[in-house]
Amino acid sequence: MRQWLHDVWYLTGRSVRVTLRVPLAVIPNLAISLFFLLVYNGGLSGISALPQFGTMHYIDFILPVAVVSGAVGGAGGAGQALVRDIETGYFRKLSLTPASRSALVLAPMLAGMMQLLVQTLLIIAVALPMGLQIPSGAVGFLGILALTAGWGLAFAGYAVAVALRSRNGQAAQAATFIFFPLLFLSDTFVPLSLIHARWMRIAVRVNPTTYVFNAMRALLSHPLQAAPIWHGALAVAAAALVTLLWAAGSAKKAMRTS
Repeated sequence: MRQWLHDVWYLTGRSVRVTLRVPLAVIPNLAISLFFLLVYNGGLSGISALPQFGTMHYIDFILPVAVVSGAVGGAGGAGQALVRDIETGYFRKLSLTPASRSALVLAPMLAGMMQLLVQTLLIIAVALPMGLQIPSGAVGFLGILALTAGWGLAFAGYAVAVALRSRNGQAAQAATFIFFPLLFLSDTFVPLSLIHARWMRIAVRVNPTTYVFNAMRALLSHPLQAAPIWHGALAVAAAALVTLLWAAGSAKKAMRTS
């Protein structure tokens, strides 16, 4: 176990250093997240006066959208980093060392998750002067970071699995666009009670992103609502488990064929 933790630590550090060498690569993704925050809060904040919103400010309602959208960049970066290692032959060299095979796959995913956490802190810093409130204080703040980390890890697992299957950087990046249907087929901009199309309501209810949004919104409400938080945590845990298992299976196949 100690050796495995050492392998994960070392390889994650390497993945982070590779990301830091090209810091401009993370700016487009951060810009998209801030776009969601600034534009939608500016254009749609008036609907928070409707009774369905209660006392929640629209900036609190839309913040999870900006945070969760950042998972695309972290996931895409994790997939592309792994593809670069495969294309250069470095992944094969690592697979011939005593390093843990699971650490080889987990490291870029953790680096992507860490990138998302830093991005989330920046988004929250921008949202605070815009009126963001966290009534639950440290509990709500840490809860949002925990959900963000879990969702980032789940999405990175998906991107890494695609990268290992396709061995193509463009394919790994393109695969992250599955996020956009997940984003817009959810209660992204208005509560479920304001969505009247039956097919849309069904899509919202089966979409795991909905539960992540609502968990974060529950952490930003007063008093704290336990049920949405648990539902969101379960959705994140289930998504992470599925994608991690898929990534692990893809890694075994990649190592057999490399």
